[in-house]
Amino acid sequence: MTFKIAVFIKQVPDTDDIRWTEHNTIQREGLESVINPYDIGAIQLAKNVKFLLNDCEITAVSMGPLQAKEALKEALAMGCDNAFLLCDKKFAGSDTLATAYVLSQFINTHLSDFNLIICGYQAVDGDTAQTPSSLAQKLNIPQITGVTALKDINNEYSIWFKETNSYNQQIKIQHPALISTTIKNAEILPDINSYIRANSTEVNVLSADAIMADTLKTGFAGSPTQVKRAFRPEIERNTKLVEVENTDEVVDCILDIIRECKERDDD
Repeated sequence: MTFKIAVFIKQVPDTDDIRWTEHNTIQREGLESVINPYDIGAIQLAKNVKFLLNDCEITAVSMGPLQAKEALKEALAMGCDNAFLLCDKKFAGSDTLATAYVLSQFINTHLSDFNLIICGYQAVDGDTAQTPSSLAQKLNIPQITGVTALKDINNEYSIWFKETNSYNQQIKIQHPALISTTIKNAEILPDINSYIRANSTEVNVLSADAIMADTLKTGFAGSPTQVKRAFRPEIERNTKLVEVENTDEVVDCILDIIRECKERDDD
């Protein structure tokens, strides 16, 4: 039986060229875009699974405007077998909760016999890291976050390496399951034959109706969180040259500067 993997990817804008809509969401049309760096790590993990299993199929899935087809074509060139784009104006403005709902509806209607879902742990244009866990909850499947590598896998279960700030773990999980990875910017270099195959593979575009989505749970209507204001942070760095003759003077001088900064902040 074919082992089926869904890899959810997101096309994100060049972080140096972000523009905002009147609703304080990112304007994605017309921007130079790339695959979210963590999602490339997800593709690499899916390929590692496929290397260990004899019969495996990787489906790349993205939610976004039609231009996201470019990201899916790139995912096909990187080694995914087929691709789906969830594209509908009714999805516009979806927060992480609404996004997870749309992705879960795709799984329920088009890939219900999946064995594994692999995601990047967050998108660099949002940094919330909420969608993978929300998706796992909606599908009622176990999950592992913070995954850095695959140790072993068969049709029934897999073992993964997970890293935190405090410790490293090896975790065994039964399938079906969801994995989110912190691998970033994995280097996958497609060859010419991969690009030819990707260009000849159709990206299937699905609407809200095609995945039987309740539109009250998508877009702005289904998004309980709203961005009030979006802006680029202004970072100022000031330096002060201090000439002293001994160590004691250095300490006194640093303390004086700290006091001045505190008084300025208090004002």
